[in-house]
Amino acid sequence: MNTLNSTSGQTATAVLSSPPPRKGKKQRGRANQGEERRALLSDTQQTMLRDAALAAPETALSTMGGTIEGLTAVQVEERQERYGLNEVSHDKPAPAILQFLATFKNPFIVILMFLVTIMVFTDIIWADPEEGPEYTGVITISVMVLASAILRFWQEYRSSRSAEALKAMVRTTAAVTRSQKGVAVTRELPIEEIMPGDIIQLAAGDMIPADVRLLRSKDLQLNQAMLTGESLPTEKTPEPMLELDTKDLLDATNIGFMGTSVVSGSGTAVVLGTGSNSYFGSMASSLSSTRPETSFDKGIRNVTFLLIKFMLFMVPCVFIINGLTKDWTSAFLFAVTVAVGMTPEMLPLIVTANLAKGAQFMAKRKVIVKRLNSIQNFGAMDVLCTDKTGTLTEDRIVLERHLDLNGDTSEEILQLATANAHFQTGLRNLLDRAIIDAGAGSVLDRVLTDYELVDEMPFDFVRRRMSVVVSDAEQHLIITKGAAEEVMSVCTSERRGDEVRELTTERKLEINALIAENNKLGMRVLALATRSVRPIPERGTEADYFTSDERDMTLVGLLAFLDPPKASASDAIEKIQAYGTQVKVITGDNELVAATVCREVGIDVGTVVLGSAIDDLSMEELTELAERTTVFAKVNPLQKARIVEAIRAGDHVVGFLGDGINDAAALRTADVGISVDTAVDIAKESADIILLEKDLGVLEEGIIEGRRTFGNTIKYIKMTASSNFGNMFSVLVASAMLPFIPMIPLVVLVQNLSYDLSMLTVTWDKMDDEYLRKPRKWETKSLAQFMIRIGPISSIFDITTFALMWFIFQANTVGDASLFQSGWFIESLLSQTLIVHMIRTKKIPFIQSTAAWPVLVATSIVCVFGLILPFSGWGQSLGLVPLPWSYFPWLIGTLLAYMGLTQFLKVRFVKKFGTWL
Repeated sequence: MNTLNSTSGQTATAVLSSPPPRKGKKQRGRANQGEERRALLSDTQQTMLRDAALAAPETALSTMGGTIEGLTAVQVEERQERYGLNEVSHDKPAPAILQFLATFKNPFIVILMFLVTIMVFTDIIWADPEEGPEYTGVITISVMVLASAILRFWQEYRSSRSAEALKAMVRTTAAVTRSQKGVAVTRELPIEEIMPGDIIQLAAGDMIPADVRLLRSKDLQLNQAMLTGESLPTEKTPEPMLELDTKDLLDATNIGFMGTSVVSGSGTAVVLGTGSNSYFGSMASSLSSTRPETSFDKGIRNVTFLLIKFMLFMVPCVFIINGLTKDWTSAFLFAVTVAVGMTPEMLPLIVTANLAKGAQFMAKRKVIVKRLNSIQNFGAMDVLCTDKTGTLTEDRIVLERHLDLNGDTSEEILQLATANAHFQTGLRNLLDRAIIDAGAGSVLDRVLTDYELVDEMPFDFVRRRMSVVVSDAEQHLIITKGAAEEVMSVCTSERRGDEVRELTTERKLEINALIAENNKLGMRVLALATRSVRPIPERGTEADYFTSDERDMTLVGLLAFLDPPKASASDAIEKIQAYGTQVKVITGDNELVAATVCREVGIDVGTVVLGSAIDDLSMEELTELAERTTVFAKVNPLQKARIVEAIRAGDHVVGFLGDGINDAAALRTADVGISVDTAVDIAKESADIILLEKDLGVLEEGIIEGRRTFGNTIKYIKMTASSNFGNMFSVLVASAMLPFIPMIPLVVLVQNLSYDLSMLTVTWDKMDDEYLRKPRKWETKSLAQFMIRIGPISSIFDITTFALMWFIFQANTVGDASLFQSGWFIESLLSQTLIVHMIRTKKIPFIQSTAAWPVLVATSIVCVFGLILPFSGWGQSLGLVPLPWSYFPWLIGTLLAYMGLTQFLKVRFVKKFGTWL
């Protein structure tokens, strides 16, 4: 047992600092997103942990102002006032009303609300007293805005509640020793009540409730996977370290970190840091903050600004031209109508409906979408960064090989190892369980038949091996397993086949080469040795054995362990890569294990980069390195986030899959953070998407759904923006040439509403398979080119329709304005609606690619509505008039010519720009 005084005579020279007191106002920060990055832990916290690791146990204890008997009641009260409760900062869902109001921050909704405000004045407050107020436009746009906000709020509110329901509502306690009237009393206390300086007792299965410095330990092993990504447990002892850099605090062999757990052994420790002053808590506090702007956010913002620029150019032009040629009042009203006409007012609703449908699709596949925007980011994702443990691997240790000293598989070695693991009476660690699992069945049956336990020599961190003594016929057999170097140090011979030979230096080198060969494959290797001993009567009936009996042993074999790759990982990665998404691995595990696993699941490893190699790189240098690197190993949480940030800086849309506190910063930094329901709370809070099964196969479906969602969204934007741009260009021409307003303002709103309602069905439309094969991002430049090159096509046929109505049907006076406006209304609405089928695919519509039936039905209804509206009483009340039947052959010819020219120019556009949508 390691004790408080077992410091091997070393003198501690480090001076510890007490944890900083809690401030009155909680300070929240986040990892700096720029090139200059600071540690998540403050300098004081880093120094405290480092100095505690370098100091002797008794020095660490006295520095914290405690004694081995524990804190007194007075000390506890004073420290609770000073440091607060031992609670970690978490994001908490905002109240429902605030979540609802947040949905109105969408830039398009802001534009629409601005236009509604103007229309309240122009159509209601300043309305002509003779005609009375006109509520149609205000009500129509207000309903669109409200419907979009309600839909988005409900979907995200429901998803956040589902995510909250995933958190385990368990009250965690710890064994705390405190002084009561001078007597040390140990009892279970809620971890929230633990204070710096408290003495805690650790046993197998316990969670470490705070950052602690070990004072005593016995065979203590901690699982730090949630912080480091290492799947194997870490040995911990109270001995002071000789050196420790603040960058490598997680490597401290005598510090236990909040949130990690005890795999085996026991210990006593003094609490150093609680709550936000712990390593875990500092990370959680730094992550409870605003998320960086994602690809979706940037795309929406850029598209919004582009449309605003067009509006700022077109609307004043329309206003000035109509004001100069007509009257300024009607010109102002018409300019407002043009502004509404140029705004894709259904975009917020269509985007939200698209994303909500994607979220429902994912929910059926056991995926909770917390943030709707992440669906589109999923589709745009061209780099997926993932942790290794539990994602590419099974997150469990297996005995991969049991070898004799020739390197051949040996069942006898498995039987001896099974006997060693089965008969030990201490708590079995992950390696012992892996051996027993491998030997389950016939091998274990033979062990139970052939052997009986006589005695054991438990594992300790000095010997780094453990032995059992079993009876084998008329003799006792010592079976020892442990670290290869330590086991070979007590061996004088080796067994090769049925022959026992001297273990020479040359043979040790050969065996070490065999071990190194397995290490390169990412496996941890233990050695196995035996020694036959005749029972000694003097030892009595208990047949006691001691560690001194581990001598003159015979080396018999090797045991190689591995966290094996998931069977489904290789196929899933192949499919993800087939859809144009690179897979990069960022893990805290060592480089040999990472490289081996990656190769086995089909990832081209290349050169593995260690976390320590990136600390001194600038963001530009790291971006260049990350571009050509597939696997990063031995990285800490801050390095993970910085790597993700560097990849994003290389113009990539990045997804990150992880489940530990060490992944939380990277989850926040990524465009789309993906976690699992078994993850730590801070990881689930940091994620955009939560998988109910940790399976990469689900991500493939998410990528496809994201691209379909984005494709249908961009369809609407390009169709509507180009169409509206063409219409407004036509309005400019008509405004300059005609003695009357080319279209009735209210009819413009009816036309937009009819078209936009039909566009709601775009949510159910199909996407061409070729489109889904590549990542898709928002490209404002492409949209501008699309609007400028495709939009004016409609203006050509609008102008031919102007000429038709002016010269053929003689609608060339103010008195015939209604006939002119009716003719243009039908042509404009039908061309705008039918062209949907031309723009929705780069293929030939109706022949090579047909829209989904909801789109077909909706566009057909709108066309019929447009044809009959001028003949209806309602249409005539709006100012429209019936058209002569001779108009319709001209209309058919115009529409056919429009569609033919659009198809021709579409082919040219695709050849020039390489893309359509």
